[in-house]
Amino acid sequence: MARLPIAQSRLALDDYIRGVLTGDRAMLARAITLVESAKPVHQALAQQVLQKVLPATGAALRIGITGVPGVGKSTLIDQLGSNLIARGHKLAVLAVDPTSPRTGGSILGDKTRMAQLAVSQDAYIRPSPTSGTLGGVAKKTRETIALCEAAGFDVIIVETVGVGQSETSVAQMVDFFCVALLAGGGDELQGIKKGIIELADMIVINKADGDNIVRANHAIGQYQAALNILTPPSPNWRPPVLAVSALHNQGLDQLWSQVEAHKAALQTSGEFRARRQSQAVTWMHELLKARLFETLHANRAVSERLPELEDRVRRGRLAPGLAVDELLALIKQQDDHA
Repeated sequence: MARLPIAQSRLALDDYIRGVLTGDRAMLARAITLVESAKPVHQALAQQVLQKVLPATGAALRIGITGVPGVGKSTLIDQLGSNLIARGHKLAVLAVDPTSPRTGGSILGDKTRMAQLAVSQDAYIRPSPTSGTLGGVAKKTRETIALCEAAGFDVIIVETVGVGQSETSVAQMVDFFCVALLAGGGDELQGIKKGIIELADMIVINKADGDNIVRANHAIGQYQAALNILTPPSPNWRPPVLAVSALHNQGLDQLWSQVEAHKAALQTSGEFRARRQSQAVTWMHELLKARLFETLHANRAVSERLPELEDRVRRGRLAPGLAVDELLALIKQQDDHA
């Protein structure tokens, strides 16, 4: 649970709104901490802040970057982001860190590896703990994206944790989903899940330099062949496979050109706007599920009955579905007596 400083708890709604909309980095950080807090009073205020800044959101290009451990995501983002800032962009990086098993907080490893962006006035790096959340993203990533957009950042990069079957949530909240991979690890297609490739708008083979160039070119052929037999995430875009060297800043201009081409193609077809609208509804549905679960646990009758049902399910004496039916019946009984 995010803890708010004592001074922050006294901030009024207008303080947050004014601070975010004027691009005050300290207030942006406080607003993000507010939305990450699990306290009901903070959540209520956070929703008011998000509602007020909503008209200033939506203009940024949202990019998700995921990849296998050691692929060099942080180096890739650091150099790509520096290139974008040189072009006049303002960049926010949401580096979703694994949760520390000791403190429950963010390990903050990614921030320390983005040396160029860490000192840039046109970049904002926000490490956030996953808190055990699947999908490689933090619980409040969508809210954080909205706040960063309202603060004037026109490119938002979400760096996700690892790669696997559950690491797909980021694709449902960004405009462009990039999968970074390495060459030379044996059978390339065994190193990543098919589901991730199907979600990719582009595959990037990083560290394509020195003796690894030949292996990188070989990997391009393998992944391109795999993409040719898979259904792409968009009927208006054929995902490319690129070899880059983030360390030597090679191929990153071509990478960004593909991002811009993807946006243009989807805007022309109308898919860009439709995808954004669908993502907003998905956001609402996920919040609804979370709130319903919280409400369920807050129900006294349910909370008293739940341990018994969990114990029976744990020992194999009650089917999980029947346990759910009993809980729902208990709630319905309360409604009928209300």
